[in-house]
Amino acid sequence: MSTRSTTSIRRARESDATSLSGVFDAAWREAYRGIIPGVALERLISQRDGRWWRGALRRGRPIAVVETPEGVVGYAAYGRARSGALKADGEIDELYLTPEYQGVGLGRRLFRAVRNDLGDHGLARVGVWSLEENERAGAFYEGLDGIVGPRSLERIAGLRLAKVGYLFR
Repeated sequence: MSTRSTTSIRRARESDATSLSGVFDAAWREAYRGIIPGVALERLISQRDGRWWRGALRRGRPIAVVETPEGVVGYAAYGRARSGALKADGEIDELYLTPEYQGVGLGRRLFRAVRNDLGDHGLARVGVWSLEENERAGAFYEGLDGIVGPRSLERIAGLRLAKVGYLFR
């Protein structure tokens, strides 16, 4: 495991596309197994290949990565809130780490870096959505002093899954 001094958080580059795909694959398998049915989960994961990530990076919504000497082990996608439902200025769309790097403080560091970047762009009230059944994510956001906010339904792979918003001031 890398130490804090050898870990960096930086803006993602197109050359990170394959690594981002790997992080997404590992993190989603760990987070959503048992929440999203197996075939649907596999289909969603397979859609996020390197080509998809290169396109996402070109679209311009910021993506920050956590990089250790072993490579990219996490990422966060974020920007202006995508809808008014979250009741926030800025939104963290996704924040994921590979399972072996969860629970060691890197998620907190990434969250703070992204939140600071949003604040630097005048987006002080930040929100994030999480699937309600993803209890680990809920505990993570509540541990960062997130206030439980709006609830909604998300359509994922044809399923309607409950999601909860967390707000940060």
